[in-house]
Amino acid sequence: MSRIDKALEIAAQKRKAADSGKRSEVEPEVGAREDDLGARTAALSPRTAMPVLQPKVPIHGADNPFLVAAHSAGNGASEQYRKLKSSLVKLSQLGRFENSLMVTSAVGGEGKTLTSLNLAITLAQEYDHTVLLVEADIRSPSVLKYLGMQAEMGLTDCILDGVDVGEVLIKTDIGNLTILPAGRMVPNPVELFSSKKMQDLLEEIKNRYANRYIIVDTTPLLPFAEPQYIANVVDGVLLVVREGYTSMDKLNKSLGLLKNHNLLGVICNAVRQTKEYKYGYYGYYGYKDN
Repeated sequence: MSRIDKALEIAAQKRKAADSGKRSEVEPEVGAREDDLGARTAALSPRTAMPVLQPKVPIHGADNPFLVAAHSAGNGASEQYRKLKSSLVKLSQLGRFENSLMVTSAVGGEGKTLTSLNLAITLAQEYDHTVLLVEADIRSPSVLKYLGMQAEMGLTDCILDGVDVGEVLIKTDIGNLTILPAGRMVPNPVELFSSKKMQDLLEEIKNRYANRYIIVDTTPLLPFAEPQYIANVVDGVLLVVREGYTSMDKLNKSLGLLKNHNLLGVICNAVRQTKEYKYGYYGYYGYKDN
């Protein structure tokens, strides 16, 4: 067992003891154990808050060691998310994208959901930024699990039952962060995301909350087709790859699938460790251009 695995195991045991059965245990996304991001990305212009119908919900999972942006303001990992945020803001100000972006990966286990969450948290903690995080990986939704939250309805219910988006949004107590949950499971995710109803809903979300940064966490590119449909609607795409895990062949195939979309940057996750941080996180973030 590596030093990173041991550190994560200790952190998980401490977290489980603190939970005392009050919430379900959150399993880390495979490949996301190191919180090391390398990225060339963009950032968004300042946004103002929009009212939501749901009251604020305390985030019991904010002490999750993988959510470094929520509780580790002084360590290297959280600092890299701030750099990523700054890059995104600059790109937005330069007109590279408006207010919405999709976060995906080549395959599962590369850390895309934790990247989405920590980026959203970092943006939402600033007074000028309001963020809507859309849980669009309905095959394996984990955003709410990491946050220690639950929801009865979400994105799929809006499509299938005509529920208004504003009725299912969850306002968190992490800055100006709001979550659109995945909703109930469906047997045919591809058919759902390829439907005109889904495309129209994503367009509505983008326009309705034009004063927010909208981050869409979706499925991996190569195994599933949903990201292709989402990429047609959002303004930009972030691709997460994991050092030592993502092969060049898979990376090239993913880049090929995104060649007709606005690829804002490639985020290199789990970069070679150089320094130990709290909770067993290591490393630095190497920035790479398209």
